[in-house]
Amino acid sequence: MLLAGLLMPLAYAPFDFYPLPLAALAVLFLVWDGRSPRQALRAGWLFGAGMFGAGVYWVYISVYVYGHAPLGAAIGVTLLLVAYLALFPAALGYGVSRWFPGGSGSRLLLVLPAGWMLLEWVRGWLFTGFPWLDLGYSQLDGPLGGLAPVAGVYGVSWATALSAGLLAFVATSRGRRRWGALTAAALLWAAAYGLGGIRWTAPTGAPLKVSLVQGNVPQNIKWDPKQQVATIERYIHLTSGHWNSALVVWPETAIPAFYYQVEDTFVPGLRDEAEQHHAELLTGVPVLDRKSWKYYNAVVAIGKSHGFYYKQHLVPFGEYLPLRDVLGHLLDFMPVPMSDFSAGRPDQPLLRVRGYPVGVSICYEIAFNSIIRQTVPAAAWLVTVSDDAWFGNSLAPHQLLEMARMRARETGRYLLRATNTGISAIIGPAGRVLKRGPQFKEAVIDGTIVPLKGATPYVRMGNGPLMGAAFAALIGAAWWRRRRGTR
Repeated sequence: MLLAGLLMPLAYAPFDFYPLPLAALAVLFLVWDGRSPRQALRAGWLFGAGMFGAGVYWVYISVYVYGHAPLGAAIGVTLLLVAYLALFPAALGYGVSRWFPGGSGSRLLLVLPAGWMLLEWVRGWLFTGFPWLDLGYSQLDGPLGGLAPVAGVYGVSWATALSAGLLAFVATSRGRRRWGALTAAALLWAAAYGLGGIRWTAPTGAPLKVSLVQGNVPQNIKWDPKQQVATIERYIHLTSGHWNSALVVWPETAIPAFYYQVEDTFVPGLRDEAEQHHAELLTGVPVLDRKSWKYYNAVVAIGKSHGFYYKQHLVPFGEYLPLRDVLGHLLDFMPVPMSDFSAGRPDQPLLRVRGYPVGVSICYEIAFNSIIRQTVPAAAWLVTVSDDAWFGNSLAPHQLLEMARMRARETGRYLLRATNTGISAIIGPAGRVLKRGPQFKEAVIDGTIVPLKGATPYVRMGNGPLMGAAFAALIGAAWWRRRRGTR
């Protein structure tokens, strides 16, 4: 099972071999058949350890290479995270073998698919959440990806796990039952593909030219006070030929200084330049509230419009320290001079660009569809900024881009992703990358977007109905098993 788990990341960006999870999960489901709860727990944990060990190894790069933590601490943190994430498939294997033993059709087609999706949902919020490698992301470019605007990434996960259950059912059945399962799988995939062709949103204004500026500032000098002026001037220089765009976007913390430190120096010149060309600039910058002495990871609008967005969902042990009174100064090793941010409020007003409300998110937040969903249908398009230099040349930037593509498809909106070292991209409302920049190079990505209005079914309903249906499936399976047992 470890090998099956190790292969799973090949289904995600940048490899995108979307049929693989069906086979890997079908094998896992069959291995769980007839096993004791303890054996199923072990098989599930090995599968999860392989999947997350190969899929989120980049945590080590962030903590050791760029976070400058001791080698042993970096390895320990990464292994602990992988061990924790592996507990979710382990828990599913244990629970199903304990309460739904045997290889019945209800187990393969109801319990395991619904249980897998529910545990992904739990993993997305428990202990602040870590929704990496949800099954749904692997199907973004496959037929099942068409379910994203209707049921979100968790709905695509459920359909993927159900497809694996149907495959396992085919492998263990004969005659009409086998053909029935094949027919059900074909209908599921055909329906998902058909839904993917529906346009749920409509233009609400004329096309707008946009420019994403990628500074490629090395992480080892970004927070050096001696390099602050050179870093800001690099972005100004890259932007100088693109003020004819309606919107220019700089990445997360593109300005590596508190906003008040540049408010009277660089900001007035940027504002004058933007207003002169009827443009707007969105840039990442830390903001210090000198009344409360709290500071925020923020995006500021510079131009005719003005306002701030403060990051809501911070990275634990990266941007803030849980239980600081207990754990002391554990973040002091971080090379960022401000590594204990405060979280912004969920009810912040949307930033406005050229008269349109825009849904803004910062780095890690793009992984949480509930955060992005709360900005629409008001937002005419979405913007996410990041500094992917923290992840080096790993899978993480590709996975984050994949998540951004899913958010675009869930909401039916154009999405602009501006990063320091790449992958910066303009994404269409169907989740397709319309234009992208190179990694680890200075670049400006120019393109056109269309402000959109309307709401997809997922935006209107959210995750609630899906979770209710999954619980109903588990309750129904339990009732059916008890009824058969009574007979």
